[in-house]
Amino acid sequence: MRSIWKGAVSFGLVSVPVKVYSATESHDVSLHQVHGKDGGRIRYQRRCEVCGEVVAYSDIDKAYDNGEQTVVLTDEDLKSLPAERNHEIEVVEFVPSDQVDLLRLDKSYYLEPEEKTLKQYTLLRRALEDSDRTAIVRFALRQKTRLAALRVRDNVLLLQTLLWDDEVREPSFDVLKETPRISQKERDMAAQLVDSLAGDFDSAQFTDDYQEQLKTLVEAKIKEGDALDTEKTFGAKDDDEDDADVVDLMEALKRSIDRKKSGSSSDSGTAAKNPPRKSAGGAPTPAKKAPAKKTAAKKAPAKKTPAKKTAAKKKAS
Repeated sequence: MRSIWKGAVSFGLVSVPVKVYSATESHDVSLHQVHGKDGGRIRYQRRCEVCGEVVAYSDIDKAYDNGEQTVVLTDEDLKSLPAERNHEIEVVEFVPSDQVDLLRLDKSYYLEPEEKTLKQYTLLRRALEDSDRTAIVRFALRQKTRLAALRVRDNVLLLQTLLWDDEVREPSFDVLKETPRISQKERDMAAQLVDSLAGDFDSAQFTDDYQEQLKTLVEAKIKEGDALDTEKTFGAKDDDEDDADVVDLMEALKRSIDRKKSGSSSDSGTAAKNPPRKSAGGAPTPAKKAPAKKTAAKKAPAKKTPAKKTAAKKKAS
């Protein structure tokens, strides 16, 4: 990783020099625009509206227009601002962690200490851990004053910038002024559905299906070109006609619960043979699924028909 900024975290009279790194990155497939007729790359030019010349990026300044006059601001002008010259990440207060609204969280950054100030860095980290609080800090980055939450992730200080009050919209929906009547039976059924889907969040179990399918499409295009059969690559569209006509809320809840039960039963019988893709590299996961395999074997008489259908489906593919 390459640091994007250098500064120092200060709390009281203690100062901790740090390097700032982006904590996240995009995994999206990089696409660009081309001319559909011949595949030529589409590029954009920065052209001046006054003289018509194409302007190099190094010759471009920023400006503010109030409708009557344009004020040009050079890089030197912007760098002269006191806030821009200040590289201090100032701790202004320590607050209970649950008071930091998740809606306000914006960008995340890792803070790396200098070796000579590792003790001060560790002290601040321990203070946050022991108090179970989040530090609210203020600093300037990329021509903007930032408010941020400083917390601990593993053994690293994590800086998460916060949106300002005027950057968070207030929801105002007239439709929510009226509250429809929900029966106790509907609430009980909804609670049952919630229980059937309850679990501990593990982000490693989820993948970006769109990007994975996009990669598959690109690879297939490279191999087969315009002769690509997308239905052969991805399979036919699955039109679930049974679900399309479900309008009644209770019926929708009931079918959702039945589908979950049916899916769980099917998963327990096939998990040992087909472990999840993310867990396939680890031996412990299949070992834990072994008991489920035995259970499925005992229930085999009641599930002869699904077993035959599954086999037929595999044969057809």
